[in-house]
Amino acid sequence: MAGSTSVVIAALFANAAIAVLKFLGFLATGSPSMLSETYHSISDTGNQVFLLIGIRYSKREETRAHPFGFGKAQFFYSFLVSVMLFGIAGWESAKHGYEALMHPSHGGGAESLLLFGMEVRPVYVNAAILLGAIAFESYAFVKANEELQRQIQEYEWSGLVQAFRETSDVTTLTAFTEDTVALVGAMLALVGIGLTELTGNEVYDAATALLIGILLMGFAIALAWENKRLLLGESVATREEQELKAIIRSDPSVVHIDKFRASYVGPEKLLVALDVSFDPDLDTEEIDDHITAIEDKLREADDRVHFVYIEPEL
Repeated sequence: MAGSTSVVIAALFANAAIAVLKFLGFLATGSPSMLSETYHSISDTGNQVFLLIGIRYSKREETRAHPFGFGKAQFFYSFLVSVMLFGIAGWESAKHGYEALMHPSHGGGAESLLLFGMEVRPVYVNAAILLGAIAFESYAFVKANEELQRQIQEYEWSGLVQAFRETSDVTTLTAFTEDTVALVGAMLALVGIGLTELTGNEVYDAATALLIGILLMGFAIALAWENKRLLLGESVATREEQELKAIIRSDPSVVHIDKFRASYVGPEKLLVALDVSFDPDLDTEEIDDHITAIEDKLREADDRVHFVYIEPEL
């Protein structure tokens, strides 16, 4: 959780500063790519605020009304991020790029800016801003990637694809995705603005804005889908289920596992419920001792296991 919080805070400050700089760049040149990137960075800043709210809310203690805690708040706020902010920013960016393609402007922005007593072409201002954005986003990306790689090693996932499918830490996943898209978007905007400057053809800048919007909407759909599976209580991956079952079967009193259910009730917080057939020769007190031992083994083997409910079947 601490890792997720630091990742989000790093991204929050980076994106807020970048959003202001990109908007100034748009005002200087009227570049569609810069406006798309402004929408992008504003959405990213809002994303971090939502994610921090989700993290704070999920730390609340269990109550009678919420016996498994408030961990799913992170899934909910991450879902809001993907739909309301990522999607809105993507749509606005794509729409602006499409309009610029269909109705290209001519001139758009000042011929030069007076900075520190020198005349500077606005395109150079945009390029400097985007290069600075790439530097800031690279820092945020490294932070998110470090946390994700730590989880990949801890849970022995094969790589980013499996982590994307199986992680319950949607906050880190969302931040990592945002930072990746932000880096790609800034690079695309830099290319589009550069080509427009070299050729004098505004179609490159407009097409880049449209492409950034499509990229944003595509990742919005992917993130929404990942959050949906957790909100609906999808079971753990087959491999993890088999590992947990193997721990249960290793207890000599266990004859058979009749039912097994495991689902996330929060980021890296598993609820495990199962029906187990025990040795019929055991008395009630002995069964209770074995149940306690199994619960301890499950928690020791996987720190994501927070709640364990075992129903004995004699």
